[in-house]
Amino acid sequence: MFQAELIENAIRFRSTGDDAVRNLSSCPALVLNADYTPLSYYPLSLWPWQTAIKAVFLDRVDIVESYDREVHSPSLDMKIPSVIALRQYVKQSEFPAFTRFNVFLRDRFQCQYCGAGQHLTFDHVIPRRLGGKTTWENIITACAPCNMKKGGRTPKQASMPVRMEPIRPTSWQLQQHGKLFPPNYLHETWRDWLYWDIELEE
Repeated sequence: MFQAELIENAIRFRSTGDDAVRNLSSCPALVLNADYTPLSYYPLSLWPWQTAIKAVFLDRVDIVESYDREVHSPSLDMKIPSVIALRQYVKQSEFPAFTRFNVFLRDRFQCQYCGAGQHLTFDHVIPRRLGGKTTWENIITACAPCNMKKGGRTPKQASMPVRMEPIRPTSWQLQQHGKLFPPNYLHETWRDWLYWDIELEE
């Protein structure tokens, strides 16, 4: 009974310190798989604090790290989880969804004609009017100027060689690319769990 009560009353938050930031939206939990690797690097796998606390009381996750901030109920004080690990392993799909964002991530957010990182869109390597399909193997990231310059021609016809041959990436490959684009804000308790496999500097 007190578990539901805690969740319902957690909104009545009192800071345990002198933290001027009272908005609990600044306390998301980093979600790790059961093997203690992030569910996703980019976008980073985060849950709102309310979801994290509910998962704790439903015995679906273990708390790995916590913030120095608490939620309170009449019967319990609890630190807000900052890193949680799922108790059941979630098997990742071998291949990611074919989305614009994932195409950009595969191509490292760079135009595959000139290398620019702004005004990005996507381009059919073999134009549709020439039978080109909308597939991983025929779509690349392109900046708007290069896309307009190439027009309805092939890269060879436009004298615009493609930097990297487009492929259907695996989820693992996208995760590796995602590590190159860390989020703007990393709580200190997250760092050990995000970069555990990075080589240490001598």
